[in-house]
Amino acid sequence: MRVAITRVDPSLPLPRYATEGAAGFDFYCRETVEVAPGAIAAIPSNAIIAVPDGYVLVVALRSSTPSSKGLIIPNGVGIIDRDYCGPDDEIGILVYNIGRDPVTVERGERIAQGLLLPVGRVEWDEQPTSGPSRGGFGSTGSK
Repeated sequence: MRVAITRVDPSLPLPRYATEGAAGFDFYCRETVEVAPGAIAAIPSNAIIAVPDGYVLVVALRSSTPSSKGLIIPNGVGIIDRDYCGPDDEIGILVYNIGRDPVTVERGERIAQGLLLPVGRVEWDEQPTSGPSRGGFGSTGSK
């Protein structure tokens, strides 16, 4: 699938798959950012991506980022909708520093990964519940 992309800084590489078997493509940090302890910061990804119709771009940290940097995504994952692709819509990777020391993310560093996933839209058909109750949240592990 071919997807339209604009690099804010063309001197940095396009997002790319690190291996032939990689599910996600890596984003590169556009400028060095220091994240204070307990702070949330947006890491500029250098990418404005026109997500194709019928898809969503899911952004997650690389699996090594929490252990190597002490950074996590405060909302779990980032969801990039197909209409977020204007000239000022560079994808920002939100990170939260869970450590006690400042963390520096260097320009050109691979920090996060993206996955294009198909998405369906629903129309609600409201009805009364059916079937027996399972006991509420977390009920499968308590019985």
